[in-house]
Amino acid sequence: MTQLCPTTTYFVYNALLSAVFAKNIGRFAASVAFEVVLLSAPRLKIENLFCERDERILFDQLCFDVEAGEVVQIEGQNGSGKTTLLRILSGLSRNFEGEIYWQGEPVQECAESFRESLLYFGHQPGVKAVLTPEENLRWYASMHPTIDLSKLDYALARVGLTGYEDAPCHTLSAGQNRRVSLARLYLSSAPLWILDEPFTAIDKRGVAEKEALIEEHAAQGGTVILTTHHELAIGDRIRRINLDQLMGTS
Repeated sequence: MTQLCPTTTYFVYNALLSAVFAKNIGRFAASVAFEVVLLSAPRLKIENLFCERDERILFDQLCFDVEAGEVVQIEGQNGSGKTTLLRILSGLSRNFEGEIYWQGEPVQECAESFRESLLYFGHQPGVKAVLTPEENLRWYASMHPTIDLSKLDYALARVGLTGYEDAPCHTLSAGQNRRVSLARLYLSSAPLWILDEPFTAIDKRGVAEKEALIEEHAAQGGTVILTTHHELAIGDRIRRINLDQLMGTS
């Protein structure tokens, strides 16, 4: 407890102390005014992460927090573990030691809510070749409640696929298939985006549009963790974490 002035006492507490506070507040309420400051946990917390691949340590005792409204770029040379780290953070790999917390809770204890809060974009486009772009997005939406299908036509237009909505994806180019997957960014209300090389195989105009979308998502309180070899132009909102520097290999 920190006394800041004669008439106001400030309590800083967490969820573990809230019950104690609630139990005892009555005895003080008549004589003193209280202002309670609740310290919120980081949106995503990585603590003492260790990962080894082919008898080579990729990262050890890796710790960092990511807050709402942040864009974090994971950097490092090829083979430094960037994609591996994103797969671990997305829950796609369990080949690690350490702890990952989502809004203060271990992810293994809130796995369902974490998955519902996540949009992951990987190296592979993740589309079904026999389905059309529209069918792929509807299939994805059936498993992810944060997808807003009322914006489906708008999303396909923004990624340059107007006129290709009903074309099977096996008839589209690699770049067009990647754009099918990128359309999810225009449909998703998930607060956490984890994007692995999202600018691959798209033109300069498309890159600029995706940068603006990422910046808008962060400005609205979203969180973005990404890797890219592209020099990002999204203002001063970005924070960089270089795995080579952390491991002393740069």
